[in-house]
Amino acid sequence: MKKYILGLLTLTLIFACKEDKKETVEVAKTEEVTYSPIQDEDLENAIIYEANIRQYSPEGTFNEFTKDIPQLKELGVKVIWLMPVFPISEKNRKAQGDLLVEDIKDPKEREKYLGSYYAVADYEKVNPDLGTQADLMKLVETAHENGMYVILDWVANHTGWDNVWIKQYPDFYTRDDKGNMMHPAGTDWTDTADLNYDNRDLWDRMTKAMSHWVTEYGIDGFRCDVAHEVPTEFWNYATAQLQDQKPLFMLAESEKKDLFKQSFDMGYNWEGHHIMNELAQGKASVDKWDEYMDRNANNYEKDDILMNFITNHDENSWNGSVNERMGNKAQTMLAFSYMIPGMPLIYSGQEYDMDYRLKFFEKDTIPKTKGKTWEIMKKLGALKANNPALNGGKNAASYTRLKTSDDTSIYAIKREKDGETIFYVANFSEDRQNVKVEGLEGTISDALRGGSTKFTDENRLDLPPYGYRIFILQK
Repeated sequence: MKKYILGLLTLTLIFACKEDKKETVEVAKTEEVTYSPIQDEDLENAIIYEANIRQYSPEGTFNEFTKDIPQLKELGVKVIWLMPVFPISEKNRKAQGDLLVEDIKDPKEREKYLGSYYAVADYEKVNPDLGTQADLMKLVETAHENGMYVILDWVANHTGWDNVWIKQYPDFYTRDDKGNMMHPAGTDWTDTADLNYDNRDLWDRMTKAMSHWVTEYGIDGFRCDVAHEVPTEFWNYATAQLQDQKPLFMLAESEKKDLFKQSFDMGYNWEGHHIMNELAQGKASVDKWDEYMDRNANNYEKDDILMNFITNHDENSWNGSVNERMGNKAQTMLAFSYMIPGMPLIYSGQEYDMDYRLKFFEKDTIPKTKGKTWEIMKKLGALKANNPALNGGKNAASYTRLKTSDDTSIYAIKREKDGETIFYVANFSEDRQNVKVEGLEGTISDALRGGSTKFTDENRLDLPPYGYRIFILQK
C-alpha cells in the first residue's frame, strides 16, 4: 500500500500549449490517508460524484476541480466519476439537435460548439481543453490522498468520426448494406461511428486501451456508457483481464441483469429514477414504488447494486433540472435516494442548488454557492458514512417496508444492520397527514433536526405535504 501525508501543497504544473504557462494548484490540508485499491467493503457506505469537468468551473479544467476535492469529503463522497476526458472528434461534431458544427457559416459562432464528450477521438489521450496528463494524474493522486477513488467514463459502443481507429482499424466498424461506416442504428448519435464487436480483434484493442488508464494513471474503475449495447461477453473478457491488474469498481449505464453476473458491481436505477419523478409530480402513488422494489428483490441478486439519482448529465441537459422535474419536492426525493438500498449519486452543480439545464455541446458553468442542499447533503453523507443501517453495497442493510395509516401516500421503511436501525417516513401527497407507522417504536432521535423521543405504535407523525423524517433507533 502507498501512504500519503497531505499538507498544504503548492504544485507547479506545466501546460502543453503554444506558450508554456504555469498554474499553482493549492489543495487544502487534510489528514493522513492510506491508499489501497478499492474493495467491496468500500462500496457499502459510498457516495458517487459525477464530475463534469468542462462545466465545473469557468476555466473548465482538471486543476480547478482538483482544488475542490477535499470539500467533497464534507459530503461523504468516496467515488469520483469523471465524464469522458478524451479528445473530442471534430468531424461531424454536433452543435445542437441535427445541426452539425460544419453547417454553421459564422466562424465565431462555430467556435463555441465543443462537441459531445462521448464522440471520442483517441482512447489513450487527454483532452487538452481540460488540461494535461500531469493535471489528470494530480487529480487522481489528490483523490487518493483524500480517501476517494476515481473512475473514468468509458465509451465502448462507438467512437468519433475522426478517431484514430477509423484509419488504423477500419474493420472494427459496423457497415451498412452499401459498405459504409454508420452511426449506431436507431439513434440520433450521428456524431459517432458504431463499433462492431463481431470482430474479436476489437476486444483485444479495446481492453488494451482501458488497461492504459489503470496502469498509467492509477484509475480505479470505469463507468461504461450504454453498457447494454456492447456484448456482455466482451465485458466479461475485458474485466477479467483488467481485474488481474488490481481490484476495480465497474459501473454500467444499464439495468441489464446479466451484466452483474461477472463484469459489473453496479448499474443504473433508471426505472426507479423515473418512478421518483412520477412520485414528485403526483403521477404515481407509493404502491408503484413498492411493486418496483418487490420486482427488484425477485430479479436481482442480493449483492447487485443500483445507483440512485435524482439527476445526472443526461437528465439535467435533456429532461430538465431537479427543480423543473421535482419542484419543492426535491429535498424529499434527495433524502429518499440516500435511504433506499444502493449508492446515491451527486451530479456536478446539484450540491450548489443548480436550477438550470447545463448546455451539453457548449461551455457552461455550474454555480458555486453553498446553500440548503449542501447542508442537507453533509448530514445525509455523514449518516450514510457512519451508520451501517444505510449500507448499500454487496452486503447491504436489510430493507423492510412498514405498514402505515395510508400506504398509497405514506412511504415508511426500516433499514437494519449490525445492531443499528434507521427509519425513513415520507408523505408523498399534497395534503398534510397525521400518520401512524407500525413498527416505529422505541427511543428515536431525529437524524437531521436533532432531539429524541419515546415512540410507540400509538404515536402519530404530523407530516406536511411531501414532508419527511429520518429517525435513528437508540440502543
